[in-house]
Amino acid sequence: MLASWISKAGGFIRGGVLEKKSLVSGVSSPAPWFLDLIGSQPVASGVSVTPETAMRSAAVRCAVQAIAEAVGQLPVIVYSRDPAGAKERDTSHPLYEILHDAPNTWQSASSFKEQVTRDALLHGNGYGYISRAFDGRPIELQRLDPRSVTVDQDDFGAPLYFISTQAGRRQLDRGSILHISAPSLDGVSGASPVILAKETIGVLIALEAHTARLFGNGARPSLAVLLDEDPGEGALEKIVASWKAAHGGSRQGGTAVLQGVKAIESLTMNSVDSQLLQIWAYLISDIARVFRVPPVLLMDYSRQTWANAEFGGQQFLTYTLARWLKAWEGEIRLKLFAPDERQSSFAEFLIDDLLRADFGARAESYAKLISARVLSPNEARAMENRAPYAGGDQFMNPNTTSNTTPAPRQIEAPQ
Repeated sequence: MLASWISKAGGFIRGGVLEKKSLVSGVSSPAPWFLDLIGSQPVASGVSVTPETAMRSAAVRCAVQAIAEAVGQLPVIVYSRDPAGAKERDTSHPLYEILHDAPNTWQSASSFKEQVTRDALLHGNGYGYISRAFDGRPIELQRLDPRSVTVDQDDFGAPLYFISTQAGRRQLDRGSILHISAPSLDGVSGASPVILAKETIGVLIALEAHTARLFGNGARPSLAVLLDEDPGEGALEKIVASWKAAHGGSRQGGTAVLQGVKAIESLTMNSVDSQLLQIWAYLISDIARVFRVPPVLLMDYSRQTWANAEFGGQQFLTYTLARWLKAWEGEIRLKLFAPDERQSSFAEFLIDDLLRADFGARAESYAKLISARVLSPNEARAMENRAPYAGGDQFMNPNTTSNTTPAPRQIEAPQ
């Protein structure tokens, strides 16, 4: 079955190894997508690391979801720009409903963005297929399984997209693929952070499994049972069964009567067991480095203070989310907007919710902006989801402008 699928994909098997110039770089270093296909990313810890197994680790899942959920929750707004350069929301644009509300009939815009971003974080590439009307206008976006899509390059370095289905393998038009990719060396096909950091993730998964076994045994190290002499046939099995009957599962702490046993000695914890928490904390920090997520977003509050809490949110936006948001905006501009409308129409993520401070700080900021005539009172009210009021569209400084008309000055006639 595997050989048949690979044959359709344009590769061939030699000595049990897939060989294809554009997909495999040598016999000893198969392409990551092929290792994903056979379900194996071997690491020194002996753990098979794939996007699926990596998401079973709490730290990896938290880092991936922190980015994917943030991208999904931020709305995409379509704007129109006037000749003076000012921009305003264009709710009448055909793309507004697709990007802001629903890209298709079964999925919300937030769910679509979150899923494609998650694909890019785990597999290195997230894909959306652009369905177009007869006039070329985009009418729908559909998420594609990243495991069914491969990216090649033509002679000029431009990407070529191929999809594998039950009907076979076919090429897709470049303009019909919304491609969100993770950073990579070639800049065409994204490199999966999970695969690049498979050693760190493998150690963390192995550590979690080791901890589960440790607490499954009552959080105590193993015991050494010393026998008087060589037990007879079947005697050793009876001793083990007697011990498990007294201490196995929820019966820990019972009294075991073992025949032929001289002594029972408890083995002390080694240095790795005693430093488990320190190793675990270091691995969590390493996962944060891989995905460029502040450790506090992985629920690591060991270095969190009231003073740097707000800075952590700004750091997440500037150094983590900004790259992914720009990748989305770039693909939307390139693939969804026609060349003749790119100067007058564009789409941006609305990040105001991430920049919100506490209410007192926001009120002070609004007051300064209104006084400086940067915002009108109604614009500030709109940011707080409040209805406008009559006269609130005027730009004036409330500290120097008075609504009271001064009484006319009386001039007395000379005597």
